[in-house]
Amino acid sequence: MNDREAGMLLDPSWDASGLITGIVTDAQSGALLMVAHLNAEALALTQSTGEAHFWSRSRARIWRKGEESGHVLRVVELRIDCDQDALWIKADPAGPACHTGAPSCFYRRVEGVVLCTE
Repeated sequence: MNDREAGMLLDPSWDASGLITGIVTDAQSGALLMVAHLNAEALALTQSTGEAHFWSRSRARIWRKGEESGHVLRVVELRIDCDQDALWIKADPAGPACHTGAPSCFYRRVEGVVLCTE
């Protein structure tokens, strides 16, 4: 193990585009709400404001979740995974997390999948 894996210092392992994956769950229910990406600025804004900010790959800019809809994600806790390339954001959502109006972006079940039973 190296310092990034064993230490307590936040040292994100940014990908080639300067991003890490952000997984957002509801702090109360534990439900998976959404997945997005953060760059260093989005992470710093999330930490300093207490509201989730992300890097929009399609818009090529920082966005605060809820900046248009008002459905902000108020951060309750941040956790980083073992190799610091994914961030878990536990949040209190102020409305639906999905831009479609669904409570979660994960509202569709994939059918026809062979499940592993071993």
